[in-house]
Amino acid sequence: MFVNIDAQDIAALSQQFGTLVGELLEVVNMRGQLHDIEITPAGNFRGFDDRQFYVILDGSVSARYQGKSIYTLETGDMLLPDVTGGLDTAIAVEYASDTGASLRSYPALEFMQRVFDEPVAIRLWTRLLVTYAGLVTRIAAAGVNEPPATPGFESYSEGQIIIRQGDEADYVYYMRSGEAEVLVSGVNVAIIGEGEIFGAMAVLTCTSRSATVRARTACAVDKVPKDQFTELIKSNPATINSLMVDMANSIVNLNEQLAGSRVKAREERRQDKQ
Repeated sequence: MFVNIDAQDIAALSQQFGTLVGELLEVVNMRGQLHDIEITPAGNFRGFDDRQFYVILDGSVSARYQGKSIYTLETGDMLLPDVTGGLDTAIAVEYASDTGASLRSYPALEFMQRVFDEPVAIRLWTRLLVTYAGLVTRIAAAGVNEPPATPGFESYSEGQIIIRQGDEADYVYYMRSGEAEVLVSGVNVAIIGEGEIFGAMAVLTCTSRSATVRARTACAVDKVPKDQFTELIKSNPATINSLMVDMANSIVNLNEQLAGSRVKAREERRQDKQ
């Protein structure tokens, strides 16, 4: 997926999006149906069905809005039809090809049922949606003269603070690369690795940050504004399931760390008394 601006973060997100699509397709394991489409001067490409998901095998497909090309999907990208436009053709996004393309289609209902049946697929789907939201945010920002509402993507060097305990929760984060440590009142309680979503609990519960997240190595992080993330949750219930699993694992890890710290403290006190 690309847009006509020179932005390194868009290129990196596009690559990440394609990788997630490939991993998701492998887990879902559907054959799909092959389509060869011709150059499309106007409207949707012949045979387009908004009840299908499409993956680009060769060539490219452009998303057009009111006659203007917004972005282009290339080999390995997934086309997720515009649901809103299906309700009102006047504001519909159309999908066409300037070059011709080969696609594979998957019935959306059956595809999502397979996603819901497989925890790994739910996690991949959630990460794919977060990546897609990040891409759309940047594409929208590139089309206006005003500065974007959020930096969207940030790099952190080793030791830099990503989230500070007690701060207001404005974003949900996705660790594109690198590793960070989670600190509660200065105590290391967990590690965040590549591909993990973090910072969602405070956003979902409307509370301040309960922990500090500090870069353990150089980190590349995507930031999704809380309002945008809330809308993502409403339109994709599977995201909640994935987040609940991540949160439950985080709580288990935290409890184990705290229990270990208490045992260690009791042992140190006992030795001091001796």
